[in-house]
Amino acid sequence: MKPLILSHYTATSCLGAGLAATRAALADGRSGLTRCDFETVTLDTWIGRVAGVEDVAMAPGLEAYRARNNQLALLGLQQDGFLAAARAAVARYGAQRVAVILGTSTSAILETELAYRQRDPRSGALPAEFDYRSTHNIHSVSEFVRRAVGTAGPDWVISTACSSGAKVFAAAARLIATGLVDAAIVGGVDSLCLTTLYGFNSLELVAASPCRPYDPARNGISIGEAAAFALLERAPQTPPPGAVLLSGCGESSDAHHMSSPHPQGLGARLAMEAALTGAGLAPADIDYINLHGTGTPANDAAEGLAVHTLFGTATPASSTKGATGHTLGAAGALEAVFCAVALADGLIPGSPGTTAVDPAIAIDYARAARPARLRHVLSNSLGFGGTNCSLVFSRAAEA
Repeated sequence: MKPLILSHYTATSCLGAGLAATRAALADGRSGLTRCDFETVTLDTWIGRVAGVEDVAMAPGLEAYRARNNQLALLGLQQDGFLAAARAAVARYGAQRVAVILGTSTSAILETELAYRQRDPRSGALPAEFDYRSTHNIHSVSEFVRRAVGTAGPDWVISTACSSGAKVFAAAARLIATGLVDAAIVGGVDSLCLTTLYGFNSLELVAASPCRPYDPARNGISIGEAAAFALLERAPQTPPPGAVLLSGCGESSDAHHMSSPHPQGLGARLAMEAALTGAGLAPADIDYINLHGTGTPANDAAEGLAVHTLFGTATPASSTKGATGHTLGAAGALEAVFCAVALADGLIPGSPGTTAVDPAIAIDYARAARPARLRHVLSNSLGFGGTNCSLVFSRAAEA
């Protein structure tokens, strides 16, 4: 594929709002996970909660979109000058030539959960002020961002579980390649709600302690929330030194099981191979892998096997979910930004919470952050139902 430049990018998670907080936490190997204090949840678990989401005010004309997920999206857009950069792209290319493609898994389902508590005791009717279309509706966050930025181009939401926030990059690359648009605002937004916390707990996938990816004692996930965005544009013939490029995308669907990964990591391997092919790279060219690494026994074992099959034990890899928790539909976008930071800063992120590395998984797993000269990095996002996406990011001089 022809590389696309990430002309602007930003991330907001439990590590903090914006790139400065994100950079500092990744370099320090710090986790933002805290004991669960969300809403009325009584589970013994840890979460990655973003501070101040409830206080975010909607702009005039966008009040109908007030919901935790859209408030988190707006908080993310306001960091690092991203909203101004997106509006500048609209002015540069024209409103119809800028797309918005976002990933989420539950959207603003919290608003429906809260509305159900207020339903009429006799008729069961939801409160009159509840507006499904602008809140819980899966398209709500994309429509909200489109209106906040002022675009009139294509916009849609990808909701493929945990690969959602990565697949938006592949979708945008195809859209730009066809010539339908000149730029795309991509990203992922997923916020905490009761459904995900209690739902994953019912699957016995929620850990009572902070998650420990690739640790022999790993026993489940920590759920987080995040908003991460990137502005994708065609790369100039000579990109600025150090610019971050999207150089390869790979997608697969192994459809092995509704919630369990293929035991040999078939889908993950196919997605990684496709991403490498799209970037015109060999496995030996990859300097770091951001693993999906949720901290569940089955996921880490399957992904680790797939990584070992392709890369052996020579390529450093880590999971950053020990820092942020699993941000579900936002995870792919959040970790794409982590990869961009890794390339820009020359940093291999560590894996907070992982105290030992599973000896049964034969890969070079980095528990602590360390400096490194990075040219090309790969990020994995592996979703329920076997929907997988791998992305390759490169420094401009090497792509």
